[in-house]
Amino acid sequence: MIDRSVPRRVLPAPEPRGASAVPSALPVRPRTGRLLVLATVFVCAACGLVYELELLALGSYLIGDSVTQASVVLSVMVFAMGVGSLLAKRFRRHPALGFGAIEAALALLGGLSAMALYASFAWLGESRPALVAFSFAIGVLIGAEIPLLMVLIQRIRRQDAGGAVADLFAADYVGALVGGLAFPFLLLPLLGQLTGAMVTGTVNAAVGGVLVLWLFRRDLSRRSRWLLIAANVTVLAVLAAATVLAGDFERIARRAVYGTEVRVAVQTGVQELVLTGPATGSPRSLDLYLDGRLRVSGYDEYRYHEALVHPAMSGPHRRVLVLGGGDGLAAREVLRYRDVDSVTVVELDPGVVRLARTDPQLSALNAGVYEDPRLGVVTQDAFRWLRGPAAEDRFDVIVSDLPDPGITPSTKLYSQEFYGLAARALRPGGRIAVHAGPVATRPRAYWTVESTLRAAGLRTAPYSAGGRLSGFAAGPDRTPLGVTGTPPQDWGFVLAARDAAPVLRVDRDTPGLRSRGGGGRRRSARASDGKPLLASTEQWHRHPRKPLKSQPPPKTSVTPSVTVAFGLFSSIHDVFSAYDPPS
Repeated sequence: MIDRSVPRRVLPAPEPRGASAVPSALPVRPRTGRLLVLATVFVCAACGLVYELELLALGSYLIGDSVTQASVVLSVMVFAMGVGSLLAKRFRRHPALGFGAIEAALALLGGLSAMALYASFAWLGESRPALVAFSFAIGVLIGAEIPLLMVLIQRIRRQDAGGAVADLFAADYVGALVGGLAFPFLLLPLLGQLTGAMVTGTVNAAVGGVLVLWLFRRDLSRRSRWLLIAANVTVLAVLAAATVLAGDFERIARRAVYGTEVRVAVQTGVQELVLTGPATGSPRSLDLYLDGRLRVSGYDEYRYHEALVHPAMSGPHRRVLVLGGGDGLAAREVLRYRDVDSVTVVELDPGVVRLARTDPQLSALNAGVYEDPRLGVVTQDAFRWLRGPAAEDRFDVIVSDLPDPGITPSTKLYSQEFYGLAARALRPGGRIAVHAGPVATRPRAYWTVESTLRAAGLRTAPYSAGGRLSGFAAGPDRTPLGVTGTPPQDWGFVLAARDAAPVLRVDRDTPGLRSRGGGGRRRSARASDGKPLLASTEQWHRHPRKPLKSQPPPKTSVTPSVTVAFGLFSSIHDVFSAYDPPS
C-alpha cells in the first residue's frame, strides 16, 4: 500500500555513470562560470553554422545544382550530429579534455574545409566526395559539443536537466542566428570564402581552448593540459599560415581551373568575376566567367548575341530594353541599328558593368558601347525593376540576356510572373527575345522556358543557333556535359510577342551578320595565327513543338510557376532553316 500522508520531493536527475559528482573548483563564482559556458555555447553555435553555410555555398559554387547540394550537406550533417552525440558518451569521464580536443579538431577541419574543397575541385576535378566527407566529419564534432557542455555546466552547479537543456539550447539557437547573419553580410563581403572560414576556425579554437584551459583547468591532469595547449597552438599556427597563403593558393588554384592567363579575379557583392586571356592582341581570346561558369567566350560570342538580338529587331525597335547583359555585348548588337533611339541595360552586378567599361579587351569586344550616349544603365535586379514605375515606359524590344535557366539564383527570372511583367513593358507589336539554354543537351529546361512564356500569355517562336565552340561549363551543374552526356553545341532562344505569333526573320537592312554564311554554305573562319575557329554549317533553326514521349527527369526545376506540364514538348530532329539570307 502506498503511503500518501507525506508529500514527496522531486529529486534531481542522477549523475551520469562515469561522471564525477564533485563540483569543479573554478577560478570564478559559479554564476560567472555558467555565463562563460553559455557564452562559449553561443560562439561555438555561430562557428558551426558558418561552417555549414560555407559548405553549402561552396557546394553550389563548385558543383552547381544548389538544391541538391543543400539537401546533401544538411541531411549528412544532421545525421552526423546524431552520431556525434552518441560518441560523446565516451568522453563523459573527462568532459573538459574531450570538449577541448573536439573544439581543436573542429576549428582545424572547419577552417580548412573551404580550401580543401577548392583544391579538390581544381586539381582532382571532383569535389563531391570531399563535400560529403567534410559535412560528416564537421557534423560529428558539432553533435558532440552539447552533451559535453551539458556535463560541464552541471559540474559548476547542479540543476534539473530541463533547465540546463533550456539554457544551453537558448544560447545555441541565438548563436546560430548570429552566425547565419554574419556569413553573408560580414564574412563573405569582407574576407571571402577561404579567409572567412579560417578566421571562423581561429575564433572557434581560441574560445574553446580558453574555456577548458582556464575555467576548467583543475579538471585536467598536467599531461592533458599540455596536450591541449600543444594542439590549440598547432591549430592556430596552421590556420594563421593558411590565411597568409590564401591569396597565393587562390591564384594557383585559379590557374589550374581557368588556365595560366587569368587577368582579373574579383569577388563582387553578387558573384565572382574571372577574366582570362592576354592583355593585348585580339579580344577574341577573352573569356569571362561568372561564379565559375563561362559567360562570354570571345571566339563564339558573336554567334550567340547575333542570334539573340537580331530576330527581335525585325520591326519597330526605337526603344530597346536589355535585361542582364552587363558585358555590353547584346547592347553592341542593338546599337548597330542607327535608328535606335535608346537602350536601357538592367544589370544586377555593377562589377560586371565596371569591368565592361574599364577592361581594354572587354571594352574592345563590346565596341565601347558604354561611351554611346544612347545607352543607359540601371544596376538593379531585373525582376524588381520591372515591377517598378520605370518599366511603365514601354519598349519596342526586350532582350533577356540572363544566365542559364537551370542556375537556381536565376530561377525567378524565368518564371511566369517575370514574363508577365516583361509583357506589360512592351509596346503594341513589341517582341521579347529570351535565352533559354541549349536545346540538345537540356531540352526539358528549354521547353519549360518556352511553355512558361506561353503561360504568361505570349505567342512564341522557338529557335536555336549552332556553331557553339566553348566546352567549359556554362550551365547549372558546372560541367561541360549536359543531360545527354555530350558538350552543348547550340544555344536555344525563344522569340515571343503579345499580340500575334512573331515571325522568325531578319530584315534586309539588318547590319551584316558574321554568324551567317551565304545560302547556309559551310565556311571556316580563321584567327590571325591561321588556326581554324569553326567549321560548321551556320544554322538558326526553328523548332516545332511535339509531345515528349520519353525523357529522363530533370535535375532541377527551372521556373517556379509553370502552368503547362513540365517538359511537355521537345524539339524534333527534322529542323528547317528559319530564313534564307539576303543575297
